[in-house]
Formats: sequence, C-alpha cells, structure tokens
Amino acid sequence: MENNIKLIESILDRLVDYGNTSIELIKLRAIDKTTEIFSSVANNSLIYGLIISCMLFLNLGLALWLGELLGRLYYGFFIVAGIYILIVVIVRFIIYKWLKKKINDYFIAQILK
Repeated sequence: MENNIKLIESILDRLVDYGNTSIELIKLRAIDKTTEIFSSVANNSLIYGLIISCMLFLNLGLALWLGELLGRLYYGFFIVAGIYILIVVIVRFIIYKWLKKKINDYFIAQILK
C-alpha cells in the first residue's frame, strides 16, 4: 500500500513539474513572439519613416517644378494633390481588400512564426 502511495505522490510531483514547465515554456514563447513582432515593427517604422521623408521632399520638388512650368506656383501643388486623390481612390476601391488581406497575412505569419 505504501508503494502505491509513493508511486501516486511521485506521479503527482511529476505532473506538477510538467505543468510548471509547460507554463514557463508558454511564457517564454509569448515573450519571444512579442519581442520579435515589436522589433520588426520598430525596424519597419524606421524604414517607412525614411521613405515618407524622401517622398515628402520629392513631392514638394515636383509641385514646385510643375508650378514653375505652368506659370503659377500653386498649380503644381493642385496637380500633385490631384494625383494623390487619384491614388487614394484607386487604392480604396480597387486594391483595398487585397492590401488588407496581405497585411493581415503578414501579422498572422509573424505571430505564428
């Protein structure tokens, strides 16, 4: 009878250790995924920030150049704004669902990686 009690206690101790180890493993995996996602977001934010800065100056230069060609400075800004309105309409009504799916797939892939 004592052997059975010791065996049950040993099994219970192992189950508790297994449970604690499993919980610790889940925590470590969550920390790993979280840090991987945040580092990816931080890195991409820096790159996109630089791209946006370059695009801003390119757009200002284009607007000023077009305004100079057309004789009125503000014409160039109107044309550049019109181009962006056209791009927004195209993105919103034509490729919005495709783009949303790609972004969702990227984040799911990062989480499940």
